[in-house]
Amino acid sequence: MLILIEKNDLELYKRLLPRLDYEEFLSLVASKKAYRVHEEGKDVGLIFYVLLWEKFPFIEHLIIEENFRNRGYGGKALSEFEKLMKEKGYKMLLLSTQVDEKAQFLYRRLGYLDCGGLVLENTPYDQPFELFMKKNLN
Repeated sequence: MLILIEKNDLELYKRLLPRLDYEEFLSLVASKKAYRVHEEGKDVGLIFYVLLWEKFPFIEHLIIEENFRNRGYGGKALSEFEKLMKEKGYKMLLLSTQVDEKAQFLYRRLGYLDCGGLVLENTPYDQPFELFMKKNLN
């Protein structure tokens, strides 16, 4: 179940995304574009997005706490998120993952298709290839 995050969800946010600051947290709360992943009476993760060109929800983060991973919560959260975005009238979702992360296999199982990538080399933000994926919601 996805529940909009509120100010009292700061502890969960800090636990899952310690590098992001309090101002960013407050901005997420105000945007109403961030959700707690709540299953079996517990908060097990977060999912939040931004809009690209006022048309495409781009999932900025889908994070499931480590001790809750590989139990189907990520897939269930993503499916619920897709339904929510479709109800809001969006026709497509975008997300990305580094090619060295296992998440890409979950995304492919759920119908996401590779649609591009980004290489950041010789920058202050070097990382493995960032793989972009899309899914039509019709």
